[in-house]
Amino acid sequence: MENTGTIGDRPLRIGDLAPNFRARTTHGEMSLDQFRGKWVVFFSHPADFTPVCTSEFVALAKAAPRFAEMDCALLGLSVDSLFSHVAWLNAIRELSGVEIPFPVVEDPSMAIGRAYGMLDENAADSSAVRAAYFIDPKGVIRAMNWYPMSVGRSVKEMLRMVAALRRSYTGEALTPADWQPGDDILVPPVVPEGRLTAALPRDWFHRLKADR
Repeated sequence: MENTGTIGDRPLRIGDLAPNFRARTTHGEMSLDQFRGKWVVFFSHPADFTPVCTSEFVALAKAAPRFAEMDCALLGLSVDSLFSHVAWLNAIRELSGVEIPFPVVEDPSMAIGRAYGMLDENAADSSAVRAAYFIDPKGVIRAMNWYPMSVGRSVKEMLRMVAALRRSYTGEALTPADWQPGDDILVPPVVPEGRLTAALPRDWFHRLKADR
């Protein structure tokens, strides 16, 4: 595994370039930068053959076509070996009848997890890690979320996040609370230079419009 990303002396933040890496996956050797031009949800899970992670992988596999419709790739990771990944995905298929269509990265040295701040510098394993990074087509991190080991992620919210990021990507629209595709969007507020706030329309800071 080759890790070519650096984050300096601070954790990754929204707006940072996602650290690149090259590693073995269940779909062969891959690098993150080969996904440029697409949205990517890069997510870690604590370990193979664990109950919450298994439920997440089944749910993500079922939702994979919806991510693909948004030109978004799914990419999983854990510290387990490639052999363990393959055995686990085979077990999931036998148990649930669901084929996992996305690649899963091995990270036995924990180099990728540390490059992304998924692991403490002195961590011995990844048992507390359940992170997701939403990466835009230019390789920039646009959102992140973290869940504890005992709580599974909401795939519906992951889908909504990708849709909202795509809709607001150009900056000409904002998505309000609980927004779903097709809902009204918010217009970014513009305050003309030198104009007093008192002279602005009452709704200047919260203007909804139909998304057409």
